[in-house]
Amino acid sequence: MTKNKTDKNIMNRLFQKRETMLGLIVIVLFVILSITNKNFFKWSNLKVIVSGLSVDGIIVIGMTIVLISGGIDLSVGSTMCLSMTAAAMAIKNGINPWAASLIGIAAAGVFGILLGLLVTKLHLTHFIVSLCFMGIARGIVYILTSGSPISLVQELKEHPSFAFLGQGTIGSFPMAPVCFIAIALVSGLYVKKSAGMRKVFYTGSNENAARYSGVNIDKVKLAACTACATLAGTAGIIYMIRYSGVAVSAGSGGEMVALSAAVIGGASMNGGKGSVLGSVLGLVFILLIQDALTLMMVPSYWQDFVKYVIVLLAVCLDGISLNHSYAASRK
Repeated sequence: MTKNKTDKNIMNRLFQKRETMLGLIVIVLFVILSITNKNFFKWSNLKVIVSGLSVDGIIVIGMTIVLISGGIDLSVGSTMCLSMTAAAMAIKNGINPWAASLIGIAAAGVFGILLGLLVTKLHLTHFIVSLCFMGIARGIVYILTSGSPISLVQELKEHPSFAFLGQGTIGSFPMAPVCFIAIALVSGLYVKKSAGMRKVFYTGSNENAARYSGVNIDKVKLAACTACATLAGTAGIIYMIRYSGVAVSAGSGGEMVALSAAVIGGASMNGGKGSVLGSVLGLVFILLIQDALTLMMVPSYWQDFVKYVIVLLAVCLDGISLNHSYAASRK
């Protein structure tokens, strides 16, 4: 009897977790699409979905970390484009692609540090600062490129080991998603197990309480902003290799995809909640919805409409959950 009760409690706790419910929704959606559309389960289509994880997934992880800290970064898409632009220009100037990639990622990291310093030292809001940085980073890209794309087709042919990261395959499986999976596993373990992330959760949950407990909240916020921008920069390098160059519009709307996936996956806009697994599942859910609409030949403007309605519902769900928790704590 006691064992049955224990098992029941474990199952109840499991199904109360956002990741479990979202995982089941993704599985059900996958099965429905497989049955209703003969083209969905073809490897050519599934490869598009899997490849979509390689760039957006890395950005989502960074967005999740900054949301947990109580902030938000609307500049991730532009920062991603800035990173690949800096790397591509370095490659064009004869710098080894691996070193050039580090330059691009470092440029993104510097943007994250600047954002974090403005938020912590001048006490500005993440929303306003990151909104400005979104325009500044995109503006720098246009200034550096004069609005023209950068092609790296020849350079990548000369460095096949570097090109393999974004264009190679292991069997028939693309290498780019493998890079994402490795980053997701490491990030997921860090977010779940590390003492540093506990401070991030604590800061996002109750900033004043964290400060009084001796947590250096400025340092925590700065680290979260830097991590988010650095991951966006890393995503930019994968994008650059995958498409053999840089498009100046690359990353446009990436901030909304990342924010949508993180919120759907359980990250709170109020901070203190979130997980890498939940955010990745949120992104998979969005990609499946987008793929389904594409297969049904739904116009792109309807796809944006559906996507933002889903985000709004996720935010509403987060607000309802927060209000319920607050009401319960008052009793």
